[in-house]
Amino acid sequence: MNLFTLFVTAVGLSMDAFAVSVCKGLALKKARIRDACTVGLWFGGFQALMPFLGYLFGIRFRQYVETVDHWIAFLLLLLIGANMIKESFTGKETDDDASLSLHTMFLLAVATSIDAMAVGITYAFLRVDILPAVSLIGITTFILSAAGVLAGCRFGQKNKKRAQIAGGAILILIGVKILVEHLSETAL
Repeated sequence: MNLFTLFVTAVGLSMDAFAVSVCKGLALKKARIRDACTVGLWFGGFQALMPFLGYLFGIRFRQYVETVDHWIAFLLLLLIGANMIKESFTGKETDDDASLSLHTMFLLAVATSIDAMAVGITYAFLRVDILPAVSLIGITTFILSAAGVLAGCRFGQKNKKRAQIAGGAILILIGVKILVEHLSETAL
């Protein structure tokens, strides 16, 4: 997997965290850089941790599924992306109060990073170098989440739905790309 694909995946995965960060920014009377960094660290940290855990799980079972790994990657990314798009239309809200407490941020960080675990499993099947990949995911999510808090405080909630749709579409397109690349390699 090349750097551009990894970056696009990182952006796609961070869209849930970005959307929740915008909501946090909306709830804060005044968003400070410290608040933005706190949210960014929580979301970026979990977005890096979860694919790493998924990768560790995936490498244990890689030998059993190598013949269908491209289909698994495609289906997981399709389901994750479709779910993100569906959630954008259902109006399902996350906790958007102003609290940055340990309990609140932990729950939000876990909720927004579950899909990243599934991506980590696909990375194991695709033999992605996991440490640079999760670092890129974590840093990208940190930056977008911190920016989301500041933007939410400044611009409001009008872009939350678009961010979720874009993130879901990106993940689906990456899944299609993986499937097409693998099928074209086996056809040669």
